[in-house]
Amino acid sequence: MGDNGTILLSDNHGSSFQQAQWVPVSSTLTGVSFADVKHGWAVGHWGVILATTDGGEQWQIQRLALTEDRPLFAVHFFDIKQGLAVGLWSLVLTTQDGGKTWTDQKTSPVDKTLSDLNLLSLFPDTKGGVYATSERGRLLHSKDAGRSWDYFNTGYEGSLWCGTQLSDGTLLVGGQRGTLLRSEDNGQRWVRIPLGKKSSITSITVNGPEVIAVGLDGLQVKSLDGGRTFQNVAAQNRESLTAALATEDGKWLLFSRHGIVHQVE
Repeated sequence: MGDNGTILLSDNHGSSFQQAQWVPVSSTLTGVSFADVKHGWAVGHWGVILATTDGGEQWQIQRLALTEDRPLFAVHFFDIKQGLAVGLWSLVLTTQDGGKTWTDQKTSPVDKTLSDLNLLSLFPDTKGGVYATSERGRLLHSKDAGRSWDYFNTGYEGSLWCGTQLSDGTLLVGGQRGTLLRSEDNGQRWVRIPLGKKSSITSITVNGPEVIAVGLDGLQVKSLDGGRTFQNVAAQNRESLTAALATEDGKWLLFSRHGIVHQVE
């Protein structure tokens, strides 16, 4: 998904993609989450929330706020009823009915200077909760589907664009200027993983024992030791990458603003 209401889908494990049959908006779309093979949600600029019940072919508007362009950057659904979306200036919206209604939640940090952080991505924890990456090196955690949040300071001052939690509980977050941080104690202490690169990290994805991080300027690094160390993956070009998706045959699909770049073994 991307600019002008673009939503691409594939029914052959990424060998080919086609545009969704019906997308009722032309705004930039920034995040997507599926609760199962049929039920999915997408979010984007103008605070739009779209929903599909047929695997992504047809989409309907659940929310659109044209009076202010306060974009949503990420969405996560725990099941077909319960989900949340986050965005500009600590905007947090939650639903308990599959998106028929959305409720604005206040983050209420102890440090009030953090009350308007942009929330940039969402990723699930291993116990049914969810994390949100944000500006000023903060990682937020909710155990109640977005109704309340705890704040963790990674010690980094820039924006964290993405993250993931491994099966053993290890946290990995990435962001600007090649910043990749790792925590083994639920976010209390963090160590920086040296990459030798300054390109910003846009996505961290796990598939079995492999962890891959991609980013701007064609950044691709892979770990086979739980994110302790990463090795560079030779890139065919310097196309900036936005996401990586594991396929069933053990390969990775890499995405950019211009679509799929290539597959990585």
